[in-house]
Amino acid sequence: MLGSFSVTPMGGSDSVGDVVAGCVRIVRDSGLPNETSAMFTTVEGEPAEVLAVIERCIEYAARHAPRVSVVAKLDHRPGHEGALAGKVARVEQALEQGSDPS
Repeated sequence: MLGSFSVTPMGGSDSVGDVVAGCVRIVRDSGLPNETSAMFTTVEGEPAEVLAVIERCIEYAARHAPRVSVVAKLDHRPGHEGALAGKVARVEQALEQGSDPS
């Protein structure tokens, strides 16, 4: 399963970077394949593993703010591993082959 999510602490400080960094540390410490972009973090693993990591991030953020906003998108495709890199590689390959959007 791929899980892309964003956890935003609300009602505390205007700056949420330290809390977000704590959530990213939780993801990285999980040992699961992951990547972080400007808006989301994506983690790959078994459904229970992915959901547990997201839950730990929510709990962490909730210790630092009275409210937590969560946006999540899950891609469950049993029997497929390596989707975190594989999906991007397929798009890059299509671009190299000259996919024309028109």
